[in-house]
Amino acid sequence: MACLSSACCGLLVAVVLTTGALADDARPVDTLLGRQVPARADAPAVATTTQARSHYVLHCAGCHGFDGAGSRAGQVPDMRRVGDFLRLPGGREFIVQVPGVLGSGLDDAQVADVTNWLFETLAAASRPVGFQLYDAAEVARARARPPVDVAARRRQLVDAGRAVGVVLP
Repeated sequence: MACLSSACCGLLVAVVLTTGALADDARPVDTLLGRQVPARADAPAVATTTQARSHYVLHCAGCHGFDGAGSRAGQVPDMRRVGDFLRLPGGREFIVQVPGVLGSGLDDAQVADVTNWLFETLAAASRPVGFQLYDAAEVARARARPPVDVAARRRQLVDAGRAVGVVLP
């Protein structure tokens, strides 16, 4: 049997799969790469995803982790407790004013969506009763006036939290 280059084999498989020649046949078939079950365009996804979750993975999880746990060693806050900020005056705005949000490349509506998704999933246990969803207009207002010194503002919120028994992440 003649040996085909890997590029040629990949091209052949791609042509077969993209032309749909095997798409309706769920039985394994012999290919140059071995016995395979053809890809199905209608195959269900294993993981549930949303646009907001995808934005979290692409723009937040690199630092905060897929589970939102952050990193003490890297001084990255635990997003699972971000709802504790909502218990303090100015905390709600602060969440969408931090450098990671401002520099994320997400627009105001996307930031609102990701923040709301976070409170529905990873931070649900810290979300206060009566939580109101963020909207693009609220995010735009908060992002238009970020704190000059984020670390100082965070320290103010941490101190205010301690005074009322709220421990911030």
